[in-house]
Formats: sequence, C-alpha cells, structure tokens
Amino acid sequence: MKRRILLVDDELAILLTLRAILEMNGFEVDTAASSKEAQTKLKSNVYEMVITDMRMETETAGYDVIRIARQMPYDPATALLTAYPSLGNEWKSKGVQSLLVKPVNTAELLRQLEALLITHQDHKMMPQKEKKTVITGAPKPERQVAAKRAH
Repeated sequence: MKRRILLVDDELAILLTLRAILEMNGFEVDTAASSKEAQTKLKSNVYEMVITDMRMETETAGYDVIRIARQMPYDPATALLTAYPSLGNEWKSKGVQSLLVKPVNTAELLRQLEALLITHQDHKMMPQKEKKTVITGAPKPERQVAAKRAH
C-alpha cells in the first residue's frame, strides 16, 4: 500500500518536482497550491504525512496548514518546507515534527521523510500499547471504567 502525502507549496515548479520525486519513490501524492486548498483537502481525505511550504499567502501560512493537520483524527506526520531556516525553534512549538530546508537533495529528502514516518508511527502506536496494557491488566471493574474513558 502506498503512503499518502499532501504536498503544499505555492511555487508550481517545486510542487511538480517534489511530487515527481516522491511518486518515483513509492508515495501517493496529492498537491495543494495554497494553505486554503490544503485545508480543504485535509478535511476531505486521509494522509500519512503533510509537507507544507511556510511562506505562501502569508509569511506563516505553513503554520495554518500544520495546525489544521494536527487537528485531524488521522493525525498525520508534519513537515515544514522552507528556504528560510532561520526560524529558530519556534516551528517545534507549532506542531511541526520536521524542518526541511530548500533546496534539499533527493536522497536527503527521502531519508528525512522515511525517518519522520517511522518516528511518527512509533509515537502513534505507543499510547495504544499503554492503554491496552492498563486495560487488560486491571481488575474487571477498573477495566470497564478505563474502556468507557477511552470511548
């Protein structure tokens, strides 16, 4: 099964180039040319990862895309693509899991994306394992209460 990515950038050349690279390497890629278009796609599809440019309609449009992505129940991995790496650590507090600096060579881009997907998937699975351990290991009345809280 191909992993689905939403790629967001207002520069058509970058959008098409990155899409081609990702598709050649086994990803299914949807594209959006603005944060508004990305938000619509995020709400009507499911993605494993969202990669967005920072500066589009506004200087911080990428953060808007990340914020909406983090609110989705499918919880995609998130990466910010920027030609301006002088963001300090602010991006970490905005829900961004990885910072990709343009231009990036193909091998490094793919390495970073694979690492992010693995780390994100491990993180998503961890709370589920802990819940199962607590629920199945608890005495019967506590197990029922824990199960009700989980729903």
